[in-house]
Amino acid sequence: MSRESAAPSAMPTLEDVARAAGVSRATVSRVVNGIRNVDPAIQQAVRDAVAATGYTPNRAARSLVTRRAETIALVVSGAGDASEEEQNAFASGVFADPFFGRVTAGVVGYLRPRSMHPVLMFAETSAARAQVVSYLRQGSADGALIVSTHAEDPLPGMIAAAGLPAVLFARPAEAVPISYVDLAHQDGAALAADHLLARGCRRPVTIAGPQDVPAGRQRLAGFQESMSRQGHPSVPVAEGGFTLHSGAEAMARLLAEHPDLDGVFAANDLMAQGACQVLREHGRQVPADVAVVGFDDSSVAAACRPPLTTVRQPVEEMAAEMARLLQERIEHPGREVTSVVFQPRLVVRESA
Repeated sequence: MSRESAAPSAMPTLEDVARAAGVSRATVSRVVNGIRNVDPAIQQAVRDAVAATGYTPNRAARSLVTRRAETIALVVSGAGDASEEEQNAFASGVFADPFFGRVTAGVVGYLRPRSMHPVLMFAETSAARAQVVSYLRQGSADGALIVSTHAEDPLPGMIAAAGLPAVLFARPAEAVPISYVDLAHQDGAALAADHLLARGCRRPVTIAGPQDVPAGRQRLAGFQESMSRQGHPSVPVAEGGFTLHSGAEAMARLLAEHPDLDGVFAANDLMAQGACQVLREHGRQVPADVAVVGFDDSSVAAACRPPLTTVRQPVEEMAAEMARLLQERIEHPGREVTSVVFQPRLVVRESA
């Protein structure tokens, strides 16, 4: 009986990738290690060769060269100290909200081709916030992408004071030396106001977002200012909490107080969906009797019945830009903080 056995397949090497890409081993090494002074076309050729050969970089060895963890902390943060029950509700709310799913998709879409990986962290208590700062100080992650859910969130200030690389989703409520990506919320709300009036609405109302959140305040201000400029100085307002249930409750209050309303601007799509449900329950047809405009252009907008006219917030693109700014900050620690503000646009569907 033969003692010969099949030899195991050799793992692909940098040389294999270099041959497949038609470049030098040194060029492959620069691309794999994330060094950016390589022509984009060559970078793509190397990535294609990596995929074709099945080459897997040795992360431990590469970390010794780059002195990086190749991991980014994606932090969803709050304020105060939540109870255990509130902590569970906080996490459940994050996973249920389509907004956070879009943020994650944008971050992963940017990081994955660069062999970087996100680690999801929650920071809804003082202990959790301290843990995030410690995690970053120890080098377990190269930096943090922070999504704050409360204007009084102390985490951005803590990270800035520690000199750690980080980028925020949305402008901080207080002046903090930290880069951020945001949307021109007031401009977006003005688009909604203009559209409702152009449709002939004369008795508009609005379901505002929480006023302790900058985006909630800015969307309400933009809507009111545009309405005031066009002859509607006092538009009825009911505040919601960016949830479907709060939108339904706010719509019920507005209907009770203003039964002749003919147009609704809700400060996000979930609240607009709740408004549409209540309007149907009260025998109002959308948009024949009441036109409804949302904000975000999330998956909810297309799933709503009727599909929502809404103001698009390009969350995936904004999240990818966060990751890009963070990568620049990691590679160039002395770079000054900056901001990138995206412009919204109106997406017209059937609800208005």
